[in-house]
Amino acid sequence: MKSSEKLSEQKRGSTASDEAYLRLVGERVRLQRVRLSMSRKVLSQSSGVSERYLAELERGTGNASLLILRRIASAMCLKVSDFVSECPERPVDLTLAITQLERLGPSDVMEARRLLCDRYGVTKTASTGLVALIGLRGAGKAAIGKRAAEMMDVPFVELDREIERNSGMELSEIFSTHGENAYRELELEALKRVIQTHDRAIMTTGGGIVTSEDNFGLLLENCLTIWLRAEPEQLIERARRVVALRPSGLSRQATTELTLMLENRQPLYARADAGLDTGHLPENELAQKLMQLIAFQEQKSPKVLVVPDPISAAR
Repeated sequence: MKSSEKLSEQKRGSTASDEAYLRLVGERVRLQRVRLSMSRKVLSQSSGVSERYLAELERGTGNASLLILRRIASAMCLKVSDFVSECPERPVDLTLAITQLERLGPSDVMEARRLLCDRYGVTKTASTGLVALIGLRGAGKAAIGKRAAEMMDVPFVELDREIERNSGMELSEIFSTHGENAYRELELEALKRVIQTHDRAIMTTGGGIVTSEDNFGLLLENCLTIWLRAEPEQLIERARRVVALRPSGLSRQATTELTLMLENRQPLYARADAGLDTGHLPENELAQKLMQLIAFQEQKSPKVLVVPDPISAAR
């Protein structure tokens, strides 16, 4: 066998387990890229890694060094993440607590987070009056949030516009020139400024803020967060009214990608204090329902408000 053929085989993995692992890693890379709404070209520019290599990685033909590290970890009864994490080593009790949480189902995780917040977290009261709307693009955050803000006579803040104002650049320019990490840093700065300067407001956020633990954590601690939900087909239809989408072929592809993104981000969006299905109701009625959710939170003690998810229930 030629040396080039040996290298190719080594990249693919010599066993079925190796190949399955590389496919798993590649799929995780692809899913994370989809969650962040990044094209492979943008990721290539941001990371300095060629599009060709990224394509191979997502297909499951990653670098052989990944397999070597996996075998070393396995021999020591550890995970690859135990080696490659850039975080300081965790205390034993924290590691055990995380392991216990990982064994819980989604609803139990939400309950555990509520208990932790009640016992140890920063008390969040609705008296601050800062409401943050989260959700995918097309869920109606801007339209419903703006209408509700007008009805409540409070400021309406779009976090993405604050980022553009503070940086002097459009979002597309930030992503193409500086990448995702720079955008998240600007997003965090803008969020801190909004929290410091607004005692009462309704704020909309970018759909991907939930993928940043620091940014989303700050949002959860300082705002009443409400997840605006809709089915992928409804998201596409609403986006079509704002942005000219291409013909039906790419629309179907966009629907598939949105469905995948919604499925992967749903556990993150579910960390919000409340949820509102924006499916088929008129804008004014949705704005009134949003006001009712806010009023309900003001009347109750600062605990997580769990609202049944009509999207999950329908499946």
